[in-house]
Amino acid sequence: MSRRHYDLPPLTTLSAFETAARHLSFKNAAQELSVTPGAVSHQIKALEGELGVALFQRKHRGVELTREGQDLFEILATSFRQISRQLQKIRQNGEEDAVTVGSTTAVAALWLSPVIIRFWRDYPDLNIHQITQDRPFQDTREFDFFIRYGRDPNATLAHTAIYRDHLVPVARPDIAQDLAQSSLPDLAQQRLIHLQSASPSWTTWADWFHELGHKGDIAVGTRVTSYSVALQIARKGAGIALGWKRLVQPMLDSNKLAIVGAYNLPAPRQFYLVGLPEAELSPNAQKLKHWILAEAQKSSV
Repeated sequence: MSRRHYDLPPLTTLSAFETAARHLSFKNAAQELSVTPGAVSHQIKALEGELGVALFQRKHRGVELTREGQDLFEILATSFRQISRQLQKIRQNGEEDAVTVGSTTAVAALWLSPVIIRFWRDYPDLNIHQITQDRPFQDTREFDFFIRYGRDPNATLAHTAIYRDHLVPVARPDIAQDLAQSSLPDLAQQRLIHLQSASPSWTTWADWFHELGHKGDIAVGTRVTSYSVALQIARKGAGIALGWKRLVQPMLDSNKLAIVGAYNLPAPRQFYLVGLPEAELSPNAQKLKHWILAEAQKSSV
C-alpha cells in the first residue's frame, strides 16, 4: 500500500483544523479560508477519521478542543508560523534580519518609538519595522511581537509582561488645578472624553469609576476612537481624558497635561509583549525584545 512520504494526513485537513482551532469556530474558520462552514466540518471529520480520535467537542454554543486536539493545534500553529516566517524571509529578499513590532498609535508615539530610537543608537545596522494600528492585531504572522493590553486569546503565542500602568484623570493644567478638590460624583459630571476601543479589554471611564466605588451616573461627554485624539482634545481644554500614567508621563513632564485630583487606579490588566516564543525569534528579534523589557524596568509608575 502506498503511503505519503511524511505519513501526514492531507494538508487541507490540517489547515482547516488549525484555522478552526485558532478561532474555536467553524464559521470564522470558513470565513478565513473562503469556504463554507460545512466544508470545514467535512475536512475536520476526515482528519478525525484518519486519526481515530475526536479533536473537537461539539457544544450547543460552539466547539472546544479535546486534549488530543489541543496537542495537535499547538504543534501545527508552531510549525505553520515557522513556515510562514521562512517564506516571508524569502519574499523580503535580503531583509531576513529585520524585526517587526506592532503597537497602538498612542503606545508607539508616547513610549515605544523613543525606546526603539535608543535601541538604534546601539544597533544602527538593525532594521526595525514598526506597525501601528488601533484595532487588535489579528494576522500575527507579520510580527515578531506586538504590545497588547491584556492577554491575547491565542494561547500559542508567548506572553511576556512588560508593566502594569496606573489610570488617572488628566486635563489641561489650569483645568486640573480648578478640579483638584473634586469628589468622584463631581468628577463624573465633568466633560469626559470616552475612548471607544476596538479591544474589549481596554479600561473605560465606566470601569474606572466603578472600581473606585462610584455607582452613580457619569457624563456622556465626548466619544473618540483614538487614544491620541483623546489626549489632544484634553490638551486643548475640551475635556478630561483617562490617562495611562506611564504612557502620558512625557506630557505630564512637559506640562502639556496634568493629573486631576488624587484618584489613582492600578490598571486591571498588564501590558504584554505578545508574539513568537523565544526559541522561534531571530537573534535580532531577541535583542530588541530584551531591550524593550529592560527599558520597561528602568522606570516605575
